[in-house]
Amino acid sequence: MLRSTILAAARSSRLEKLVATAPISRGLVNRYIAGATTDDAVETTRQLVGDGLKVTLDYLGEDTDTVEQAETTRDEYIRVLEALRGAELTAAAEVSVKLSALGQRIDEPTSLRFAEEICAAADKCGTTVTIDMEDHTVTDHTLDVVTKLRETYPSTGMVLQSYLRRTEADCKEFAGPGSRVRLCKGAYSQPESVAYQSRIDIDRSYVRCMNVLMRDSAYPMLATHDPRLIEIGIDRAKWYDRDPDSFEFQMLYGIRPHEQLRLVEAGYQMRVYVPFGEQSYGYLMRRLAERPANLGFFLKSLSSKK
Repeated sequence: MLRSTILAAARSSRLEKLVATAPISRGLVNRYIAGATTDDAVETTRQLVGDGLKVTLDYLGEDTDTVEQAETTRDEYIRVLEALRGAELTAAAEVSVKLSALGQRIDEPTSLRFAEEICAAADKCGTTVTIDMEDHTVTDHTLDVVTKLRETYPSTGMVLQSYLRRTEADCKEFAGPGSRVRLCKGAYSQPESVAYQSRIDIDRSYVRCMNVLMRDSAYPMLATHDPRLIEIGIDRAKWYDRDPDSFEFQMLYGIRPHEQLRLVEAGYQMRVYVPFGEQSYGYLMRRLAERPANLGFFLKSLSSKK
């Protein structure tokens, strides 16, 4: 019921206006989203890179209903990549792309073509692209797209979610030499038939998947804010004799910023996932709807800088 209420709120223009002007929600947006424009994204990237962090930029363009909207998203990614190159930031910054924002649910061939064009722009600018993972109904297609993209752009990153029961097998399949794999827990609401439901089962799956990626020749990108999993990641890297430059940690912009800097100071690579764009309201509401428990998590983090 709470999830349905949040999704209904996400479609309310009146509530969007109210949220946009309320002090607490303005703080929420400012804390977790770089801003509305390319310039905002580049400036935030510059600040983070100056602190020794790496960055992956996500343009907020989900729920694409038309090819024209998908074209706008493609164009914005190409624009921000050019801006990053102009600012000499591509050595430390890449982009993350959701296929749904490129029209995956309305025209799969077009979404692949747009993804190829973004990868070509990233390659020209001297950086990389990671293809985000969404709900389980598009997992196979998303992995197929990444496989096709890697034929021309082998550094294309992929995302696997530890709460899916299939993910350990996917890690084994895709943990090839240099394969960039972001491992996260997963945030979408999924049925028990395809996804673990309890925190302990999801965490155990995360560790099993982490072991696969660390043991093989992949480039693991450990996306987690969980202190226990971070320490396990450090331990696993040492166990498998991994150099600090052979894997990285990832966290969301605005979440545990002091911990991000601590990991950098300890000699580890830390990449920050930075959303930007005008769809900040929808982005935040969908994140809450995917897992309503996130509401308390976000509000708690507003009062914490750790």
